[in-house]
Amino acid sequence: MAKNEGTSALLLFLTRDAKIPPLTSIERMKEMQKAGLTRWLTSSDDIAKSTLGEVQTIFQDPKQAKQVLNAAKRISKKRTSSEAESNSPSRKKQKQPASEEPVDPSEIEKSLVLPNSSASEEELEKIVLFTNRAPLVLAFAVSLLKHTMPSQPLSSRLSLAQAVVSVNSKSKAISLGMETGKSAEEEGWGEGQPLFKVMGREIRVMRRPGYIWKESSEDKAADEGELSGNNDTQEDTEPALWALDLESWKKSNGKGGQMPIYTAESARSYLLRSFDTPPSSSEEKAESKKKRSGAQVAAAKEHNLSLLLSALDMLYASWVSHLDTAELDRRAWGWYVRVRPEVESGPAGWGGKGEVKLSEILALRR
Repeated sequence: MAKNEGTSALLLFLTRDAKIPPLTSIERMKEMQKAGLTRWLTSSDDIAKSTLGEVQTIFQDPKQAKQVLNAAKRISKKRTSSEAESNSPSRKKQKQPASEEPVDPSEIEKSLVLPNSSASEEELEKIVLFTNRAPLVLAFAVSLLKHTMPSQPLSSRLSLAQAVVSVNSKSKAISLGMETGKSAEEEGWGEGQPLFKVMGREIRVMRRPGYIWKESSEDKAADEGELSGNNDTQEDTEPALWALDLESWKKSNGKGGQMPIYTAESARSYLLRSFDTPPSSSEEKAESKKKRSGAQVAAAKEHNLSLLLSALDMLYASWVSHLDTAELDRRAWGWYVRVRPEVESGPAGWGGKGEVKLSEILALRR
C-alpha cells in the first residue's frame, strides 16, 4: 500500500497481504482511529517502521501482530527496491511520458493480445471460476468495448476498462463509509477533458496524438492491431484514447506536468492473474502432495481467462446486432450484477472471492 491510499487500501492490505480476517481487520482499523494512529490508516510504510510492541497495542494476538508487521515490511522493501530500479539511469533513459507513443504501435498492440479459447459452448457451460468482483468488472468492460468501440486499439480498451474498475471501487468505498469526501471527478479534476460512458460509468479520457491504428480483418479475432500510414484511414472513427487516472492526479496535486493514465499493461496483468479454479477437497489433497509451480499456476489462470473472455464474447455477440451501442452499454452492468460472485455484505465483503459460473453468462444471451 503506497502513501495516502486511504482506508480501503489498508483494509485490502490487512485482508490480502497480512491474512487478517475481514471483520477483525475492520475492528482493528476502528481501534487505530481511536488510538490516533492516523498514519497507519494511510500508509503501510509507517506500520513497517513500527516495533512489534507498537503493533501489538492494536493486534493483541502475537501471531496476528507478526503477520501485519512482516507483511508491511515485505511490501515496503519491495516498493523501495522497485523505486530504486525505476530511478536508475538506465531506467530513466527508457521512460516515456504517457502522452508519447512508441515508434511502432502495431508491436505494442500485438504484445497486449489477450488469451483466446477454442472451447465449445458445451465445454464452457461446465466451467466455474474463482475470483473477486473487481477483475470480473474489468473482463466485462474490456469485452464490451470490443463491440461498442471497435475502432479503439486493444491498448485503449484495456485502459478504459481499468478506469471503470477504479471509478466503481471508489464509489463503492465511499458508499460503504470506508472512504470519505468527494471523488476526484466530483472535485473537478479532469474538467474539460472528453467524457465517455462505459458500463454506465463516466470516464475522463485524453486523445493519443499520432497513434493511428486500424484493425485488419485477418487479425480481428485475435485483437491485433496494425499501424496505418495514412491519417485519412481513420477519419470516420474516434481517435485512440487513454483513460485518465484522476485519483492519482488529485493525490499528486497535479504535479509532474502530465495527467496520469491507466496503463494497458497493468490492466492486462490484472486480468491474467485474477481467475483461479475453485478450491476443492480433492485438489487440496493433490496440492499437499505436490505443489504447483508458479508457471503452472500462471498458465492455469491464463487459460481460465481465455474461457471467461470466450463466454463474454458469445454474450455480447448475441446482442450486438439487435441493440444500439448505448443500450448494449447500459445492459452490460446489469448482466455483470447477475453473475458476479457472492460475497459478504458491507465492508467485510471487500475483496472477497467467490464462484463465477460461465453457464450463467451464457444464459444471458439473446
